[in-house]
Amino acid sequence: MSSLIPCKTLSAKDASGKMIRHDINRRALGANDIHIKISYSGVCHSDIHTARGEWGPKVYPLCVGHEILGRVEQVGPNVASFKVGDIAGVGCFTNSCQHCDECKEGEEQYCSGEGGMHGTYGSVRPEELHPGGVSQGGYASDFVVDANYAIRIPEKMNVAACAPLLCAGITCYSPFKTHNIQAGQSLGVVGLGGLGHMAVKIGNALGCKVTVFSRSPGKEALAREMGASNFVVSTDETAMKAAAKTQHFIYNSIAFPHDIQPYLNCLKARGTIIMVGGVPAGAMPKGSFALIGRGLRVAGSCIGGIRQTQEMIDFCAEHDLLAEIELIEASPEAVDAAWERCIKSDVKFRFVIDTANTMKME
Repeated sequence: MSSLIPCKTLSAKDASGKMIRHDINRRALGANDIHIKISYSGVCHSDIHTARGEWGPKVYPLCVGHEILGRVEQVGPNVASFKVGDIAGVGCFTNSCQHCDECKEGEEQYCSGEGGMHGTYGSVRPEELHPGGVSQGGYASDFVVDANYAIRIPEKMNVAACAPLLCAGITCYSPFKTHNIQAGQSLGVVGLGGLGHMAVKIGNALGCKVTVFSRSPGKEALAREMGASNFVVSTDETAMKAAAKTQHFIYNSIAFPHDIQPYLNCLKARGTIIMVGGVPAGAMPKGSFALIGRGLRVAGSCIGGIRQTQEMIDFCAEHDLLAEIELIEASPEAVDAAWERCIKSDVKFRFVIDTANTMKME
């Protein structure tokens, strides 16, 4: 009979989000599970919101992290998709009902079954799945997951800059495929951050003419290096007027209060703005009249399903697409500092924890 798997973590000690070293147990290896020794864990702003209780109260200590990359240490007897030594990734969720229409269609992130999809961290789950009754994430030494919720990573992608693709990459790729964005179409990207910079890279690889909208003129050179054809300073009224009615699609990754009307003005008739950042009420002062006159569409998108995430990784491998990152050590001090810099938007463009090389095991 398999035993619980000891695991070292960096965990938020309370709603302050401050990191502590904390030992936990992962569940014993099940028949359909794989055990991953984590190499790298990306840092997503969602980690900060969750750990600080900004999206609802949590149980502490809480280990976050849902951009997980590592090497398979063990496989359950029913697992045929992975073998020991393979590279595996885990993204934003690790289970779903598997029976609803959404799950059957490969859209597990929209699971409509009881409890919905189960987040990689902070999800209340049975003890036999997650000792302690809450799922714990990837700022850790080890991970156990149902193989059906793991992603096969090509050996060439076994690098730190691949880890953020498991959240940032799929959050771009999924809506692009869902809305059938085609080569030759114009794609606007609002915000050149962790999500936006991947939207530029993936949009360019799809053959789109990419325009970056940013408040920061100093980001133009970076945007063009990543594949943008055009750059518009969004606070420049003259430049925004010149960009009116030019975009088939706009990918809006901004997650703070802002008026989306200036970006709607940049859409062609029947164009679509894709919202992936949380925008509060009041972001459309003209209400539905902002849409009706030119047949515009506002669409939401949330990560992507397992099949589409695998497709995204294979696409990125084919086109040599990786995130731009800063590598940090697996220590409370390093993660605390990285989080503070994330809040100040002082990172180009994702932090990744160098777990395998720097996680202390004492």
